[in-house]
Amino acid sequence: MAEVKLDLFRRFGDLATDALASHREEIDALNVFPVPDSDTGTNLYLTIAAARDRLREFTGTDWREGLRAFSRGALLDARGNSGVILAEMIGALLRRLIQATEDERTAAVFADALRKAANAAYAAVGEPQEGTMLSVLSAAADAAEACVEIDDTARTRDVMSVAASAARAALARTQEQLPTLAAAGVVDAGGRGICVLLDAFDTALTGRRPSPQEPASHIPIPIPPGLGGADGHALEPGGPAYEVMYLLDAEDAAIPDLRKRLQPLGDSLVVVGGEGIWNVHVHVDDVGAAIEAGINAGRPHRIHVTHFAEQIAGQAHRHGTRSGRAVIAFAAGPGLAELFRGAGAIVIEGGPHRRPTTSELLEAITASGASEVIVLPNDAPTRQSAEAAARTAEDDLDINVAVIPTRTQVQGLAAIAVHEPGRKFDKDVLEMTATARHARHGAVTISNTRAITMAGPCMPGDALGVLDGDFVKVGQDLETCATYVLARLIGGGGELVTLVSGLEDPTGELARSVAAWLAANHPAVDVMVYDGGQERYPLLMSVE
Repeated sequence: MAEVKLDLFRRFGDLATDALASHREEIDALNVFPVPDSDTGTNLYLTIAAARDRLREFTGTDWREGLRAFSRGALLDARGNSGVILAEMIGALLRRLIQATEDERTAAVFADALRKAANAAYAAVGEPQEGTMLSVLSAAADAAEACVEIDDTARTRDVMSVAASAARAALARTQEQLPTLAAAGVVDAGGRGICVLLDAFDTALTGRRPSPQEPASHIPIPIPPGLGGADGHALEPGGPAYEVMYLLDAEDAAIPDLRKRLQPLGDSLVVVGGEGIWNVHVHVDDVGAAIEAGINAGRPHRIHVTHFAEQIAGQAHRHGTRSGRAVIAFAAGPGLAELFRGAGAIVIEGGPHRRPTTSELLEAITASGASEVIVLPNDAPTRQSAEAAARTAEDDLDINVAVIPTRTQVQGLAAIAVHEPGRKFDKDVLEMTATARHARHGAVTISNTRAITMAGPCMPGDALGVLDGDFVKVGQDLETCATYVLARLIGGGGELVTLVSGLEDPTGELARSVAAWLAANHPAVDVMVYDGGQERYPLLMSVE
């Protein structure tokens, strides 16, 4: 099989995330099985967004490691029953691609990968049901295998197109296969999500988008029976009251016994993962017993418990339970984190290879308790994740969320400096946005590779000056590059310069030298120097 291009999966990640964002409310409304909690679309969306985010952070050249990153992102941040099953599907499919040999036909490998994904999903679910996302993917795999068997010239795009079409046909049959769906007059929500994902992969391969006249567009959007009723929820009488999820560090050999311990506790049991890390999902009445089973198997962490009655009843009472305004900021270093906290922000710490996922940002927005939230992504890739989290929070929680388009840490500092909680929300957002955009920014770093830049060729170890995201100076020392960048920044005028020293400048010597240069050459300009502790950039600079 030919090498898998990571750009294909990057396109798929973006297309799938956008598609599930568009169809999320539709899929949530279809959600009547196994529990009518109206969150299947949201859970699939957050799971695939997490996989996309992890692949974005991958900077290596080994495509196999890139696919492992995509799979791990889905596993670690899978949400709900549907998200955990999706993570297992993704993991099995990508493992098959990674294990492919050079002499295997690419189309046949993709067909077999779909079969492996379907089989793994059936194996992971405690009590598999036909008429669900399992049977929809299985039908897609059947069609894909038939395609390569019948036509030995079929290409990967042909296989995936046939699979997507078969999935849509299988989705229509789910209503006949599952009495719960027939009673509600709907098709399966998870199966609908699989169709959206396969269509997105087909688009990533071919550029074609599903026709709006296709059957998937005409699926009814019901209100599940009992929602908003007198009892506050629509759970089946006698069904488990809680959803328990956790990540589990455990040896593979401990998992069969874990499944045996969890099986009699409730239903909707799904345990997926491998190589020491697992994602566990189960619906139970005895939360303690479910967690204790995990403790006996290994180390459970990131434990999440949802009470279904409160979750469903809360759908009608979310608005009005929140108050105030919060600012959430991504900080790329401990010093920067303290600066943002000092200005009143809720901080998510990270770095160039530890950016917050959509799921983490959504959790921070939700946990803030505020009815108005301003997000400072302070990084271009994080901005996309923040926008996705903001859409979900606004649609599901009635939280007014604004994402300020800060691409750098210093823009975020400039924005939060003018934040006024007492102002009207729109005016506060406008002022912070304008200030961030007017903050001209630059940085210096060290090259770790041989490359051609806008400023000419560079070698490993060369100092690089960065202006507004572009390399504008290649030099032998950081101070020369820093003063060159700052001279260009200050050339457009300015009253305040902010310098933030990084991890590679622990004593602040570089920042002090640049501040001294500024005092000698532009004595009327104020300067503020901070210890940011950020990786990769020994010095960040901005001019306001």
